[in-house]
Amino acid sequence: MRYKVVVLGAGGVGKSSITVQFVQGVYVESYDPTIEDSYRKQIEVDGRACDLEILDTAGVAQFTAMRELYIKSGKGFLLVYSVTDENSLKELLALREQVLRIKDSDNVPMVLVGNKCDLEEDRVLSIEDGVKVSQDWGLVPFYETSAMYKTNVDEAFIDVVRQIMRKEAAISAEKKQQKELQKQQQQQQQLDQQQPQQQNNNNPQSSSTFNKNVNGTTDNDNQVNARLNQSTTDQPKSSSGSKCCTIM
Repeated sequence: MRYKVVVLGAGGVGKSSITVQFVQGVYVESYDPTIEDSYRKQIEVDGRACDLEILDTAGVAQFTAMRELYIKSGKGFLLVYSVTDENSLKELLALREQVLRIKDSDNVPMVLVGNKCDLEEDRVLSIEDGVKVSQDWGLVPFYETSAMYKTNVDEAFIDVVRQIMRKEAAISAEKKQQKELQKQQQQQQQLDQQQPQQQNNNNPQSSSTFNKNVNGTTDNDNQVNARLNQSTTDQPKSSSGSKCCTIM
């Protein structure tokens, strides 16, 4: 399966560093502002082969239009801030809202990453700060990472891939359930259409009882009339000229 993962965050938080460390196992120390870099990596998650396309996005404001295109095409997101920069965490709040708005869903595979955890002397954000944001976001998975020492780098990427896999499995199961329900409804409609036909076949109507001739009389009425006419013809007339009839 091929999955597209997008790495988002403010400039200088180490998005490129953790991406290159994950893909190539190399630490990039120098900072070169990114416009867009794309990486590919094949990994195995829970026994399934996954082909990842990782988009390392720009952190500067002038590339917001490009960022929207990345978000539309992405299936999972790493939202990265630096534990040495309080504003970088605040910027993630707006980035997350942008992701949810563009994806038009509250259920988006996502991981919160606090990078540069090895710089303890420069730290201004505690682990508890990251945990609180994670809880505010509905218990989004949270990792503190170090691109230099590869701390929790693989774990963060694998976590978001697992979320993507679970979401796609849930969507597939829902579609299968809907198809099964539609099939059952079609079968029920066919049964409903067949039942009246079976009832008509099992209860035939007698032609002698319900068939009527052109004049609207039944066969029994015709027999009575025929016998009545015959008896009036055969009986002798009385002297008074009246007729005497007997219905046998």
